[in-house]
Amino acid sequence: MRSPSFPSAFALAVTLVSLAVVAPAAPAADVPATAERSPLTEFYLRPTRIAWQSPAGITHADRLLAPAPGQIVLGEQDAPCVLAPAAKGEPVGVLLDFGQEIQGYVEIFGQQVAANAVTPVRVRFGESAAEAMSDIGGPKDATNDHAVRDMAVNVPSLGKTRLGPTGFRFVRVDAVDPAWPLQLAEVRAVLVIRDIPELGSFRSNDDRLNRIWQTGAYTVHLNMQDYLWDGIKRDRLVWIGDMHPEVSTIDAVFGFNEVVPRSLDLIRDHTPDGKWMNGISSYSMWWVLIQEQWWMHHGNRAYLEQQAPTLHALLGRLAALVGPDGHEQIPGFRFLDWPSSPNKAGVTAGLQSLLVMALDAGERLSGELGDAATAALCHEAATRARPVLLDPHASKSAAALQVLSGQRDARQGAREFLEPGGAHGLSTFYGYYVLQALGEAGETESALDMIRTYWGAMLDRGATTFWEDFNLDWLADSSRIDELPAAGQKDLHGDFGGYCYVGYRHSFCHGWASGPTAFLSAYVLGVRPVAPGFARVQVRPQLGNLEWVEGTYPTPRGPIKVRHERRPDGSIHSDISAPPGVEVVR
Repeated sequence: MRSPSFPSAFALAVTLVSLAVVAPAAPAADVPATAERSPLTEFYLRPTRIAWQSPAGITHADRLLAPAPGQIVLGEQDAPCVLAPAAKGEPVGVLLDFGQEIQGYVEIFGQQVAANAVTPVRVRFGESAAEAMSDIGGPKDATNDHAVRDMAVNVPSLGKTRLGPTGFRFVRVDAVDPAWPLQLAEVRAVLVIRDIPELGSFRSNDDRLNRIWQTGAYTVHLNMQDYLWDGIKRDRLVWIGDMHPEVSTIDAVFGFNEVVPRSLDLIRDHTPDGKWMNGISSYSMWWVLIQEQWWMHHGNRAYLEQQAPTLHALLGRLAALVGPDGHEQIPGFRFLDWPSSPNKAGVTAGLQSLLVMALDAGERLSGELGDAATAALCHEAATRARPVLLDPHASKSAAALQVLSGQRDARQGAREFLEPGGAHGLSTFYGYYVLQALGEAGETESALDMIRTYWGAMLDRGATTFWEDFNLDWLADSSRIDELPAAGQKDLHGDFGGYCYVGYRHSFCHGWASGPTAFLSAYVLGVRPVAPGFARVQVRPQLGNLEWVEGTYPTPRGPIKVRHERRPDGSIHSDISAPPGVEVVR
């Protein structure tokens, strides 16, 4: 049995109490024929520490950190942890830290209180310590949206209660009734995840970058549930645009996984004719771009052909958005990423480039499908739109798309728009495209410095997964997320955020934030397919200021293994091992 891909920096801090065995291929004889096998596996985790407890009314709290069987037994020799409120309205509680972010449940085991009795308790989940101590609503916008994280429940005598699912690291348990002290035999978390191996890998002489690569992989892994979500606390939905960085990370870490086509097809099949996917025009463009990326990585012609009717109709709509003068004419909700939203001119510049990218991809896909008419339509529309190069108005997101669309010279874009200010002006979503644009410009050192500064700052403040958004300005006088803010400190979770993610509503495990993982594999390891299904692969490393880098990249034919070392004269020596059927080009 293999453990799930916890970030290596945290794996040693987590104890797997019990490990679910992967079920055999055939269901048991007494399982109904209509039953569907879940793609998910459960793992049990003990808390790693007590992050806070009431100053009075609690005894034997350390019992909750001790090994436990996951089963109530009669005649228990060890004293339970007891939470005993002294008066009504004065709950007694304990805040447990499970060591890292997980998606799943918490199980509370109640010792015997009285026959036929239940004990009323309050349970709160948190992605930060402070969130688990918060009340719903209020100035910091704690929420039960998408997943209930604050609830009043009854714990049975001599039994367990399972609560969730949601995304969390911290759980606060309160006894609320002085007439019913809570006797806790055990509290454990249940991690729910796809038990799949990491086929891709990344190592370098920079441990900070190695940790960031692994954290991005784990962030997406947690979101690979029945479908590919964007967040495991809030945003447990399939958002096509958000999927693009996630799919890029899956390609680099796990290779093929059915959660990707399953999620793409879900939105395709549940979008009414004539409507945009997720109600956002740019997300329909991202659907086209993901389809091409999936085709290049996996080369599944049967799957691509299934998309032909949708591609034909959608590309016709997208081509019609290019006006006679080449300017895009996108109606409705005009969206790149949330931090760009107030910059209307920057959004317009970015949408112009994103439309060019989607039409270019549409032309190539239509050619693969033998749809010459749609390919010609895309080519003509993109030819009109490409010369329209708008001022990005200091939007790094828009400028990055201009580079990636080929509208703006990569080095000029990096020098004038992407490198000034360093990691300031990034978002966790479109930061991926800023990194890609810097890679296209050969400015890998700048990209690596941004990764260390921006994504690394989240790790420095206690993150074990990457967040829905982040701003370096939030760091001044703010707390770690794994500690309660001290007097005079700002709450890094509850006091910041914007748009749909104000305060504790802010998701601290968002798949769209995993861009550095995909970037490090594709640009620093330098592995990218140049023919469908990796029939040909380009290996062109960009080490920036690294001395060496090594790793693997999944392909349908097996992993490609590479190691690159900088020689004393600055040149790069590469060892490349490709599986049979993969042609390597440099």
